[in-house]
Amino acid sequence: MNVLLSSASNKVPLLLALKDAVKRISPSGVVTAGDINEKVLTRYFCDEFWCMPPTVEANIDHIIAELKQRKITHIFPTRDGELLFWAALKERLSDANIVVIVSEHHAIERCLDKLAFAQLDVPSIIPTFCELNGELKQSKIKRYVVKERFGAGSKSIGVNLNIDDAAAHGKTLSSPIYQPFISGQEISVDAWLTRENVVKAAVCRVRELVINGESQVTYTLPQFPLLPIINDVLSALKLSGPVVLQAIVSGQHLHIIECNSRFGGASTLGIKAGVDSLYWSLYESLGHNIDQIPAILSKEKLTQIRAATDYYL
Repeated sequence: MNVLLSSASNKVPLLLALKDAVKRISPSGVVTAGDINEKVLTRYFCDEFWCMPPTVEANIDHIIAELKQRKITHIFPTRDGELLFWAALKERLSDANIVVIVSEHHAIERCLDKLAFAQLDVPSIIPTFCELNGELKQSKIKRYVVKERFGAGSKSIGVNLNIDDAAAHGKTLSSPIYQPFISGQEISVDAWLTRENVVKAAVCRVRELVINGESQVTYTLPQFPLLPIINDVLSALKLSGPVVLQAIVSGQHLHIIECNSRFGGASTLGIKAGVDSLYWSLYESLGHNIDQIPAILSKEKLTQIRAATDYYL
């Protein structure tokens, strides 16, 4: 087994978790970190490093040839911008006995487009509009959230704005969308779904401290009462493998923000809490019956603290 962690960047905790999952299945297995930047930190922790070309259509033949030459057996994409690239190659790579751990192309597209995501016939998703007029402007909404329709919008998001400020902020974005501002506790959900889009397990967590968009302190919400609703939403999205759902809890109500169809930055806490997503993905890919492995979720609150650590080579 030789597993490529694509867009490995500085995702050292993810790479170490993947190495652990691989060794549990194949003690002599290899984890290859791939990135377009040859100076990423993961190159010091992987078994092999590949300075990859960009994952664009013009490089497809070169990338496939290199995958074969390196004897890659599995690919874990980790960046939103490459998910559709790898999903489009799933069938072609399958013919070469290379498994891509990613959802189907149409399911990923819906999650990447925040407007299309909000228009799904799925309960609890926050209403989203591409213009600040018509139905939205005539509603009783007093405060708004404004963000980019595509891509990670945490740096450009406008939160809790009045209608004039929302309109002004929207003019600074390339493709703005508008949502009602909902006060409550924001949560993330680490989940894993089978190839048949069935949720095997999910764990809710709160990002207590976020720096530059990454969770530094995160804690779980064991036995979360709204988890059955979350599982229904995830199944309706027709996703598979590791995913991260974002939502706001206001009182007893759940408001779905978006869903990332990939492993999350702090999803290693989900593994610690029992959502063994990397191992399950590899195990299922080998044709084994995933139902034979029990999902044992922690009943205790777990807190993950991410801090810089020194390593010596």
